[in-house]
Amino acid sequence: MISSRYLRNFDYVLLAVVIILIIFGIMMIASATRDVASLADRVRSQILYGIVGVGVVFVVAAVDYRLLTSTYLWIYGLVVLILAAVGLLGTEGEAGAQSWLNLGVAGFQPSELAKMLLIIVLAQQLANNADRIERLSTVLISLAFVSVPVFFIFIQPDLGITILVLVVWFVMVWAAGMRWQHILLFVIVALVLMPIVWSQMEDYQRSRIAVFINPESDPDAFFNIDQAMIAIGNGGLLGRGYMQGSQSQLRYLRVRHTDFIFAVIAEELGFVGAVATLLLIGIVIFRILRAARLAPDMAGSLLCYGVATVIFFQTLVSIGMNVRLLPVTGLTLPFISSGGSSLVTLLFGIGLVESVVMRHDPHEVPARISQPFHSLRA
Repeated sequence: MISSRYLRNFDYVLLAVVIILIIFGIMMIASATRDVASLADRVRSQILYGIVGVGVVFVVAAVDYRLLTSTYLWIYGLVVLILAAVGLLGTEGEAGAQSWLNLGVAGFQPSELAKMLLIIVLAQQLANNADRIERLSTVLISLAFVSVPVFFIFIQPDLGITILVLVVWFVMVWAAGMRWQHILLFVIVALVLMPIVWSQMEDYQRSRIAVFINPESDPDAFFNIDQAMIAIGNGGLLGRGYMQGSQSQLRYLRVRHTDFIFAVIAEELGFVGAVATLLLIGIVIFRILRAARLAPDMAGSLLCYGVATVIFFQTLVSIGMNVRLLPVTGLTLPFISSGGSSLVTLLFGIGLVESVVMRHDPHEVPARISQPFHSLRA
């Protein structure tokens, strides 16, 4: 049983805004898939996953996050195991990547779960080494923890989640107190390794980057990006109306229920609708950062920072590729894009945040963690 004190600390505002985003996402998926027989089940499945995901929030919140972080090595082993299983038993998804496991009842994308479980692993691993975080060896050990899962995700291939996991690692190790000199060192190493990474990427991944730089290199691939820009321009201030967007309803815009759902929002609900969407996601991130400030220990704070980074980065990339500021990567718009694995794992992350905020003591001063975030924890 959960005590009444824990229930009083539950962040109902965070959950309410998340549910609003899910309902809004279902409405926009319904518009994007209207009268498309091959996508007829998308709305129903999103509703089902949304219900399951909200249940996951309460289940995870009921578990003391410190119990989860204390088993971080077992969780790490599980992450490596399920990602390795994808290489042996995985099936191809819509984009052609072998990143799915068939569970009989439904497909499941292990890399989506892995990105959240790795937050638990990193939070405790970094908290255990907090007094040595300024040493390069400590940072390298932390990087080694994510390198094996990142390798398995990269070879599926799933470049989007590969980058996301590395960004989450970077933010969490920075939050834990990594020195600026080490940040500069990793930036230099990343630049040196880029040609090697480029050579190992799939042709379609290199094509996406090439099209971003030079649209004329592949007019067919650029077509959808161009349609997204047209859709956003069509929206104007107030939009053309729900289910009235020309680019989405006439099917000029491809994958509009997943990668390019922001373009559908902007066309049908206009600038006002697009900004309202960003404000709602911003509130979610703000409430998660509030939980990080209230966390009773460093591991709890890092958990929240990791979840906030996932939501922020996915939002940034998803919108960025819709407005042609970033290459297409396939990352979903949090809580809105169609995708059961993504939705449930994001809600798993919200459950982790709720578990942290429920167990803070309002009468105790929260533990401060690192210099980069001292301003947030003042």
